[in-house]
Amino acid sequence: MKIEILVAAVHQDVRLLAQKMKIQTDAIIINQCDRFGVDEFELDGSRVRAFSFAEKGVGLNRNNALMRSDSDICLFSDEDIVLCSGYKTIIEQEFVNHPGADLIMFNLEVDERRATYHNTSFKRVRWYNYGRYPTYSIAARVDRLRYANVSFSLLFGGGARYSNGEDSLFLHDCLQKGLKLYASPRYIGAETYRASTWFHGYDAKFFIDRGVLYHYLYGRWAALFSWRFLWAHKQEICAEIKPGEAYKLMRQGIRE
Repeated sequence: MKIEILVAAVHQDVRLLAQKMKIQTDAIIINQCDRFGVDEFELDGSRVRAFSFAEKGVGLNRNNALMRSDSDICLFSDEDIVLCSGYKTIIEQEFVNHPGADLIMFNLEVDERRATYHNTSFKRVRWYNYGRYPTYSIAARVDRLRYANVSFSLLFGGGARYSNGEDSLFLHDCLQKGLKLYASPRYIGAETYRASTWFHGYDAKFFIDRGVLYHYLYGRWAALFSWRFLWAHKQEICAEIKPGEAYKLMRQGIRE
């Protein structure tokens, strides 16, 4: 079973990055910077292919990696992830033990300020709990992704028009196409904390962008889920913009 890491990077020295991430399998690094170029090298017996593109957008970055993958299993990753020793065996074992799984979301150690999930057992991921998983937790069977014809949105995420949500949209599309998603309690690495590249506070743009995202995720139920989101998190997110005004901004995003 061939496993390949697909790394989204921005303005990195790709050889140093591969070492810093402790990559132990084949890998593709898409480095968004100010030039075009290709670099291929070996790292402890594994093949690393690095492509530098003068462009931006995390969805475009991940699609560029996915379309070039020739592996059985791909693991999406970011430049601030450090992989644990033996992650290849962990991923391989989970897919061998669960042949019906098309995608598996693994645990990573993250700063508590960014923690959105923690898997305590192997379980099915469905419509009511898929939105908590970041892209860097996802390993997938490449042929199943291609069979379902799913890819990452170019509208959402760092460097795109709308600030975040490309991971939720990707998993939404996978579920809609009938792929089977699971969560594993196994750990495969850790995130090195850094300031967010897209979050600048709970301002008007945050709520408008969230409204646009909810249109794609929930369709005609977008307004209802917007109010549910604000009610559940109002103490945290509505200190500067009151819930009523935030709801109007999310409705503006839904219409947009």
